[in-house]
Amino acid sequence: MAQIKVNDLTFSYESSFDPIFEHVSFTVDTDWKLGFIGRNGKGKTTFLNLLLGKYEYSGSISADVRCDYFPYKISAEDEEKTADELMDSWKPDVENWRVMCELSELQVDPELLYRPIRTLSFGERTKVMLAVLFAGENDFLLIDEPTNHLDKDARDIVKEYLAGKKGFILVSHDRDLLDACVDHVLVLQRSSIDVQSGNFSSWWDNKERADAFAKAENEKHMKEIGRLKGAMDQSQRWATKGENTKIGYDPLKEHDRTKNARTYISSKTKKMESRVKVFEQRMEKQIAEKEGLLNDIEQVRDLRLSPMEHFRDRVVETRELSLRYTDSDMPVFSGLTFEIRNGERVFLQGKNGCGKTSLIKAIMQSAGLAEAENIVLEGTLLTAPHLKISYINQDTSHLHGDLRMHAFEHGIDYSMFLAALRQLALEQAQFDKKIEEFSEGQKKKVLIATSLLTPAHLYIWDEPLNYVDVFSRMQLEKLISTYRPTMLIVEHDVRFTEKMATKIVRL
Repeated sequence: MAQIKVNDLTFSYESSFDPIFEHVSFTVDTDWKLGFIGRNGKGKTTFLNLLLGKYEYSGSISADVRCDYFPYKISAEDEEKTADELMDSWKPDVENWRVMCELSELQVDPELLYRPIRTLSFGERTKVMLAVLFAGENDFLLIDEPTNHLDKDARDIVKEYLAGKKGFILVSHDRDLLDACVDHVLVLQRSSIDVQSGNFSSWWDNKERADAFAKAENEKHMKEIGRLKGAMDQSQRWATKGENTKIGYDPLKEHDRTKNARTYISSKTKKMESRVKVFEQRMEKQIAEKEGLLNDIEQVRDLRLSPMEHFRDRVVETRELSLRYTDSDMPVFSGLTFEIRNGERVFLQGKNGCGKTSLIKAIMQSAGLAEAENIVLEGTLLTAPHLKISYINQDTSHLHGDLRMHAFEHGIDYSMFLAALRQLALEQAQFDKKIEEFSEGQKKKVLIATSLLTPAHLYIWDEPLNYVDVFSRMQLEKLISTYRPTMLIVEHDVRFTEKMATKIVRL
């Protein structure tokens, strides 16, 4: 058992004026199963890279262990190679038999090791990499969002696998995965870092209690400040009034005043001014004591949406629908019958490759919002006339340029677009950057904000939560519960699905 000690860590990228970390200190144990949580752009992946020694920084990181990182990099040339060929470059000196043992725990056929990487699905790649990662000895493992793009079955297998391991940092926004796999959390809060034992849910319960206490204390503090200000203003008025009476007086109104009264008034005024100074010092002290009281409260700001209701109750309908690609005689799925009515939130579920995204493309095509793809439909697919759809693509590679150009291309108000991004906790410093420079989570927020500002009868979201932080997921849950838009969603987040789905269609 060893410890990783971080002391007075400060780091910023050369292209940015704002530090990612500033005078940060904490300690973690390498025997922990540590969940690493924080908003998009807070520096989770950056910190993992600092542990790997990839960047220069000030302060110190003391670690007596060797770290290894998931996911391993795969170049275009590597796509043609097999995992068996790449293993030595991923993890030098790894033993093949150990990888085989890990693969059996992940319910994977060892034959995958000998297939070209390009032929493996997202789930298969993830499992093979995790098997190699855990096949070493005495490494402290850094696992960066292992369940993105994985279907529910694959996520369950990875969740069960990680629950039986120890000695890792897991970066994830999946609450179900965090609750099942970790025994400590490291949370990058708004202005501090919190390390606690327990999982995400226990930390969140503690945080809600701490936030409620901080808000109550802040309310008491503000009342006290108000009282002090009132008393200070009154004392200041008295002092000023006294000062003004030192020189000159009206003999008719102040017939009992003597010339010697000036000394008395001056003395009294000094005492009053002294009281005012005491009040000011007391107020400044209280403000200093309470400064930062609300800095770490996660303000899950309310998002807004203006969904449209179609004049037809049934906006999408399929009957005995089959879908296949033009270069294949085998259908991807067949016999699919379901409907989407106004106000319903329909979640599509199924294994990777079962045709969820293809079905979405077919619906978009039927509504006249997408060009014909290489798919052939048999059976019935009907969409309501003049159906307006707001779509989130699972792919972010098409995003380019700056935010102003993006807003113009999508016909949305630029100032409202920036306001929505701020509500999703995108830092203002990002607004001047090219979207290509954003993290994957920040790119997803660009797509989400765009969709929210696009009036529609039907919102189609294809894996919208990949890379998106926990707090933004909670915002979206609240938004959907409040406005109840008509939706078709592909999403593998168990908690999100449980809370939001009114109907589940399994392919």
